[in-house]
Amino acid sequence: MIGFLVTPWLCGQTESTFEVASVKVANTPGGVRGGCHGIDTVYTPSQEAAAPPLGRCVITGARLSHLIGIAFSVSMADLKTGPDWIQRGDLRFNVEAKAEDRKATEQQLITMLQNLLAERFQLKFHNETRDVAGFALTVAKEGPKLELSKSADVRLFFKGPEGKEVPKPFPGQPISMTVQKLSMPMLVNLLTGMGGHGPGVDRTGLTGEYDFTLAWDEEAGPALSTALRELGLRMESAKVPVSTFVVDSAEKPAAN
Repeated sequence: MIGFLVTPWLCGQTESTFEVASVKVANTPGGVRGGCHGIDTVYTPSQEAAAPPLGRCVITGARLSHLIGIAFSVSMADLKTGPDWIQRGDLRFNVEAKAEDRKATEQQLITMLQNLLAERFQLKFHNETRDVAGFALTVAKEGPKLELSKSADVRLFFKGPEGKEVPKPFPGQPISMTVQKLSMPMLVNLLTGMGGHGPGVDRTGLTGEYDFTLAWDEEAGPALSTALRELGLRMESAKVPVSTFVVDSAEKPAAN
């Protein structure tokens, strides 16, 4: 089945389009940067300085594959494209788009970005799902040992080799992360990204948000599985459904 987005100018729903949007070829080198700033978007202190203005999506130096990744929450490993220009090569774009409502949520802006890609790139796609080896996060027999969060905001930080706060762990180094107001699906996403155990699925049945510290070292110990048991959680081998975003067709956008 081909998946495509019905653009609002076809169905009369103007709230799903930007008030003003520009897609231009990027003429300067550099990696992809930016995103969408909704009324509910959470930034760390180090991210706030580079955040787009409220109610806008500002993305620079992005291939179409990067734009798809941002708009549809697709990792590059789970994306299949046709022509080389979509995911490889030097053709990159700068996107600047403004919502009419400055109080638009991040998800509303993302929906607008999806529609923008459908309109400007004539993007058509479908999703394929397959089962791959991964892990399931479950509750240990003794039950969870987690403290319900009293924090107002989500917060995540790591400690480096010298005990200083860093935005992300160092490759090959022991990992120590402290979180506030974190849900179990969010924890699974974090572990999927850095645990080395493949994709994960949340089967804890826990619906709360928690504060905790999780530290592990796969070489010197404790292993991640041992550290999780201290929180009353377990990692079990499992087949996990993974969706692949397949681009059926796309066109290079005309000049604005």
